[in-house]
Amino acid sequence: MSGPAEPIPEAAASALEALQASHPEIEAFDEVCRQLGGFEPALHTEWIDGYLTALAASWRRIPLEEALGPMTGDAFERAFADPADAQRARGTLQVRLDTLWQQLDPQALIDDPDRLHLGPLMQVWDDETRRQVVEEGAATPEEAATLLTGADWGHGFLAATEDFAADWPADAGRGDDDTLRAQLLETVTALTWHPSDDAFQRFARQGWPDADPSRDELVDEAGFAVQDLRVWWMDHPPRQAPRRAAPEPGRNDPCPCGSGRKYKRCHGAALS
Repeated sequence: MSGPAEPIPEAAASALEALQASHPEIEAFDEVCRQLGGFEPALHTEWIDGYLTALAASWRRIPLEEALGPMTGDAFERAFADPADAQRARGTLQVRLDTLWQQLDPQALIDDPDRLHLGPLMQVWDDETRRQVVEEGAATPEEAATLLTGADWGHGFLAATEDFAADWPADAGRGDDDTLRAQLLETVTALTWHPSDDAFQRFARQGWPDADPSRDELVDEAGFAVQDLRVWWMDHPPRQAPRRAAPEPGRNDPCPCGSGRKYKRCHGAALS
């Protein structure tokens, strides 16, 4: 499991933005994530939301129960040792995943491709919030400078694509279509790059040749990329490995059914 080394400072947690989601839903989700973060600091609301979004954007409907272990390690069992608490926590995470599945409904995305349907939960970092965490001693000025809106969400998304690599194959054998998929995924990855990184500068020059994009622009582009990925998977599901048929026994070989008779006198007789 990959993720940020430290949780979001408490002073800035209230700046999480939620689109197309009810406040009770987000408050409950945030509380579950906070409890998980008490046992594994890398698990916080933004990172987990990015992880769940990748599950919802996959070509298949990945169940929460299948993803819970890869996503949280042993933190879930430690944070919610009481069975009733564990059931409520699972229900809360499922509600959020259901919301993301709804936001990434392929037909809705196809019918209205120019609208941003996805509502990611991201900590908004600007000069003011960075200054606050430095003043409160939660980060050094150098550390605060690396805090970028959407970065942890992007890390969570990418972690899920790694944990479920079979559902996010690097090469689906689709030629130019694979190139498009890689470009869409790079748009999400760009959220994790610092503006001074060479990779970020190469990416920025492709879409914004005159000036670096704002974080708002990057977040919006990443959201549209996720929506396009969801639609892309509908037309390009991973190819299934070909099944190898067992070689047919010879006429005088023992019948594979275990009868003790020769194949030609048993199941092979019907083929004669």
